[in-house]
Amino acid sequence: MLLEVRDLRVEFVTRDGVVRAVNGVDYAVDAGETLAVLGESGSGKSVTAQAVMGILDSPPGRIAGGRILFQGRDLLTLGREERRRVRGERMAMIFQDALSSLNPVLTVGFQLGEMFRVHRGASRAEARARAVGLMERVGIPAARERVNDYPHQFSGGMRQRIMIAMALALEPALIIADEPTTALDVTVQAQVMDLLAELRREYDMGLILITHDLGVVADVADRIAVMYAGRIVENAPVKELYARPAHPYTRGLLDSIPRLDSKGKELRAIRGLPPNLLRIPPGCPFHPRCPQVREVCREDPRPPLYEVGEGRSSACHFWKETVGE
Repeated sequence: MLLEVRDLRVEFVTRDGVVRAVNGVDYAVDAGETLAVLGESGSGKSVTAQAVMGILDSPPGRIAGGRILFQGRDLLTLGREERRRVRGERMAMIFQDALSSLNPVLTVGFQLGEMFRVHRGASRAEARARAVGLMERVGIPAARERVNDYPHQFSGGMRQRIMIAMALALEPALIIADEPTTALDVTVQAQVMDLLAELRREYDMGLILITHDLGVVADVADRIAVMYAGRIVENAPVKELYARPAHPYTRGLLDSIPRLDSKGKELRAIRGLPPNLLRIPPGCPFHPRCPQVREVCREDPRPPLYEVGEGRSSACHFWKETVGE
């Protein structure tokens, strides 16, 4: 297994109390596999990714427990420099806002070439040539002419391609893409997702795709992990999850997607709001919003991840009702 996250817990210490942003997350991704991590804003998707990458703001954030095994090594036991080398060469991250992630006063060629200068000891000329090659690989037209352009001179879709090129520079074994299609139009979204899928196959790398949009990952992901209130509530192969979700929250997300076969019908939104992570409700955190709630759902301990089939799990006491068995 390329990456295994086991019982990961992340907290943020604030003046109002301890925010439990990640509450015992378990997931895994192998080489050549795409894992999509879904959930509403504040569910813990990005914080989990930051903990894996070792870029969590500390303070106020801290890893309160768990293990992060990458190629058999627990990243939480590594020293700062060793972790930095792993992050630079074996793991990479694509951030959701390319314009704020790229340095506005440096050319894109300089920023791409820096990867080779720092990690490979390349000369400026060699680094520039490699930067041009990367830009061409991710489909940026006239790369030789545009290598000296600045980030603001590119469109949103082209900037996102530059971020992908930067992540690919050292041919990492794992890429984490955090909302890579945010603020892009539908056509560009499809192009970016197709590019990521193509590169994953070409380099046989693991890909973790963080998003709140179930439509974006339907044709790209192999597996989906659904997060709510800092924990995984469902984990399943993508086709099975779309066909028969095993958690009411997943069902609610699917029902809220516009469909071609339901023209004119009102979308069914999930009622209520996500919980305050300072005061997560007892029992199942989803119970205040759940249409299937029973008394046992309101009581501690919270439901575990039940095995609901081969390679599938759901944190719902009544998963059979959701699946329809």
